[in-house]
Amino acid sequence: MGSAAMPLPRSKAVPRLGVVIVTMGTRPRELAALLASVERQDVPAARVVLIGNATSLTDVDAAANVTKVSLDENLGCPGGRNVGLRALRESGEVDVVVELDDDGLLVADDVFGRVGQLFATEHELGIVGFRVADEHGHTERRWVPRLRADDPLRGGPVTAFLGGGHALSMPMLDEIGLWPAEFFFGHEESDLAWRALDAGWRIRYEPELVLRHPATSPARHAVYYRFTARNRVWLARRRLPAPLIPVYLGVWIVLTMARIRSVSGLKAWWGGFAEGTRTPCGPRKPMKWRTVWRMTRLGRPPIL
Repeated sequence: MGSAAMPLPRSKAVPRLGVVIVTMGTRPRELAALLASVERQDVPAARVVLIGNATSLTDVDAAANVTKVSLDENLGCPGGRNVGLRALRESGEVDVVVELDDDGLLVADDVFGRVGQLFATEHELGIVGFRVADEHGHTERRWVPRLRADDPLRGGPVTAFLGGGHALSMPMLDEIGLWPAEFFFGHEESDLAWRALDAGWRIRYEPELVLRHPATSPARHAVYYRFTARNRVWLARRRLPAPLIPVYLGVWIVLTMARIRSVSGLKAWWGGFAEGTRTPCGPRKPMKWRTVWRMTRLGRPPIL
């Protein structure tokens, strides 16, 4: 393992940015447009790592600073991102990592510059979440990382972020660890966010940083219901104080039963829930009670 990025003096240095993009090779036009939008940024990325999840990247045209890594198997989004993060860590050239969905697009050219300034000036900033908007500029309620989602243009401190577009402090990742690769798909953002908050880092939702993204439902994935349920149980078992585990799961059982309309969806969800209770979830490190209170004061206690 190479040298890790060192923390920057607060308010004095603009951090060096790296980029990680994971693709399965199914969106070549969208990926080309995304890479072009990364190349147009006002502050150039020190390194860009493009991960091919079980796909060859030989046909992808990329700039000289793009490192292409083709994986023999699909590691899922968190597992693929970890490969990119380790490559950036070993380079020792990156302080902040921007991670982007391969069907996203940076509509402005000053995103990287704004990200750098945020991390250079805000004390203990660990994660910056971008605002996701469709091609018409509309941000769906499920894309706003707070319970009161009526105003997607209201930024500030939050307890969650969207996986499609965000920036992560490399010193934070050095402290709390990388993505939970075993999740494969679903709730990996919550696991990372809860660990960051528990370690004292801050999460900020910044609506002026926009990632254009098609308004597709995550339920389009065949494994969505199963992985969502399994990973939610794993998340509770890994990160919540014991008294909150049944409360959290009970709340989400009620919400899920009210939302899922299909019999096949319900069957898959309950199958995933059962899988989450009987299979290993990884190391347990529950958050401190002061973190529970901190999240509650921020508007989202870790039972919702």
